[in-house]
Parts: sequence; C-alpha cells; structure tokens
Amino acid sequence: MAVSKVWETILTGASHIEGYGNDMVFSEQQTLDWTDRLYLTVYPPDKRKLKFWPENPKSFRDTLDQYTSKLQVITETVLKGMARSLNLEEDCFLNKYGEQRKMDARFNFYPPCSRPDRVLGTKPHADETLITLLLQDKEVEGLQFMKDDQWYRAPIVPEALLINVGDQAEILSNGLFKSPVHKVVTNAEKERISLAVFCVPDSETEIEPFESLINESRPRLYKKLRNYVSIYFEYYQQGRRPIEAAII
Repeated sequence: MAVSKVWETILTGASHIEGYGNDMVFSEQQTLDWTDRLYLTVYPPDKRKLKFWPENPKSFRDTLDQYTSKLQVITETVLKGMARSLNLEEDCFLNKYGEQRKMDARFNFYPPCSRPDRVLGTKPHADETLITLLLQDKEVEGLQFMKDDQWYRAPIVPEALLINVGDQAEILSNGLFKSPVHKVVTNAEKERISLAVFCVPDSETEIEPFESLINESRPRLYKKLRNYVSIYFEYYQQGRRPIEAAII
C-alpha cells in the first residue's frame, strides 16, 4: 500500500491531521516517536475524508463505521456517569461535547526496536480530548501511566476498552478529574498495534470549569479557552503539556 500523508496543523490554520505518517517535525532537536500511524476523522460522517481510508481489507470501512457508532453510545454513557459522580447535571459534559463533536481515530503500529531502553514508542504526554477510548494490543503491553513521579504499566484486559480522561475534562471539572501523563514503551522482539479514538468538542466551544465546582475551598484553576486542540501538537513535540496554557 502506498504511503500518503497530509499534515493539517496550526501552521496552516487547521487543527488536525489525517492520513499516514509520523511526528510533525518542528525542529531538528525534537525526539521522534518509534511508531507509524494512520489518522482518520470518523465522526461526524460528513467530515470523513475517504481518500485516506484503506480499501483493503474490503471490510475495513464498514467495520470502522460500525465501531464508531458503538463508541458513540459508550461515550455518552461515560460522560453522563462522569457528571453524576461530581453531582452535576447529567448532560453537562455531553453538552460541552456538543452537536459538532468530533471523533478522530489513530491506528498505531509500533515495530520491534533493538534499543527499547533508549527509544519510546510514544513520548510522555496527556491527551487533548474530553475522553479517549483505547483498544489495546491483545498480547503485547506497552502503555504506561505516571503517578507520583513513577511509571506504572497498563495491563492488558482482553476485549476491554481503556478509557482515558483528557485535558478538556480536567479543565471542565476544575481539576477534580485528572488527565494522566502516559507513554508507550517499545519491545525488542514483538510489534504492537493499538487503536485510539479521541473525543473532542467543537473547536468553537468554550471550555472552562463548571461554576458549581468553583468555591472558596477550591478556587478556579483554569482560564476559559477555545480551540484547545490547536495548541496541542506544538506543545506535544516540545515535550510540554498544553494544559499549561489553561492554568491561571
């Protein structure tokens, strides 16, 4: 299959990328990830660029379409549960997700690496999303999360989705939900494949802490922002957290 890629970034005024590729290169000093990726916008359907969708295997497009539909149901259920856990109106996260919500899929291929002690599959970062839905490799571990300055592996749970809170959920919850820093390590002998689906509000939606979560004991921690994703990739390649731009 011929490899093609289109980078549509903040450099051209857009806020997303699609197609085959690897890291965007902002400088010769940056560290590149040991991975090949396929980015596809999967929702809303009218935003799909089918020229980037593989035609082989023939079932790919129908399978991804069905998978996306099922994830819509899961996403709405999770966002409502998140709201209830904070004693908020059930639809508050869902309303911020909005009618113009977006779901981007990223297929990750991590080939074997002869120096797993020196090379990362994906550098440490936190997601720019509201939530992220991850389908892990069935056999090969690699994902790790940071807590208290230590890295912990994410075990494989067969037939399960790993759901990760993103930066925008942290901002909306005024820091009660944490967007965890995570990375992917490489394997000297085995390849690894995963599929992440990023759930992102419309770029024009204003993201700020819910007023009911701000009080004297917990003051407002984050500014009001729009188009949060637009700064994400630049910060990511610099090894910085985009949420820094939101902190008061």
